[in-house]
Amino acid sequence: MQTGSHFFKNRSGLKLHYLSWGRQPEQPVIIMLHGLRSYAATWHLLAPLLAERFYVVALDQRGRGESDWAEYSTYQTEYYVHDLEDLMAELNIDQVILLGHSLGGTNALEFTHLHPEQVRALIVEDIGPGSSIQGDGAERIRREMQTTPLSFNSWDEAAAFWKKLRPLIDEQGIQSRLQHTLVEKQGQIHWRHDQEGIAKARLTFPSIDLWPAVESLNCPTLFIKGGLSDFLSAETLQQIRVKKHHVQAVEIAGASHYVHDDQTEQFNQTVQDFLNQLA
Repeated sequence: MQTGSHFFKNRSGLKLHYLSWGRQPEQPVIIMLHGLRSYAATWHLLAPLLAERFYVVALDQRGRGESDWAEYSTYQTEYYVHDLEDLMAELNIDQVILLGHSLGGTNALEFTHLHPEQVRALIVEDIGPGSSIQGDGAERIRREMQTTPLSFNSWDEAAAFWKKLRPLIDEQGIQSRLQHTLVEKQGQIHWRHDQEGIAKARLTFPSIDLWPAVESLNCPTLFIKGGLSDFLSAETLQQIRVKKHHVQAVEIAGASHYVHDDQTEQFNQTVQDFLNQLA
């Protein structure tokens, strides 16, 4: 059961929002980071499963969910990592387990690169070096950023948009997206997140090279790949495992880039199995 909805101010004065499950401070902390146009509540089915053993925190990263929007030039890895540093200071913790999907995986990897002593373990969902730079998935994301409308005329139109983009997500997942990514204002359906700024940043600034972060990994690490993913290739995952033998990798059949949405039960069990190994 969710135990809290919280706000704090980061170093630049942005008000950032996070959800929590469990009992702090007596439990180890897991921080979950969502993807490019997602939100903290995307983890609402996994977090309660972990809350008996961990204090689980899901951050609405800047420009998303209930967190403040920011200058588009700050929708880059450096600033997301600063926000994660500030969240850990807010929680008064010096060690964490990180789980990140896509954009959140990039931010988790780079945080681990910069602060290896603070990361007890790392789970990365469907992203790796080069994923955001080249390949079918990177091109798909760029195309989505270029063509996404800033508003819709009806909720039905908004639902149809999400169903076209995420055909493997069930109806509950679509309803979650409608609830957490959109809001009605003056008869129009608008994005809750800073769609225009996020798109501008994604199309303007080069993506960070993740190889230095991967090559520096020393903590227990799990990469989860969707079997149907166009974003994290099997070749890249193999290269990661050749370079870092301790890294574990699981491919989940029937899942696209959005593994925790497409195959929720299998994803959640995979995460729990990995965390059980830590104990």
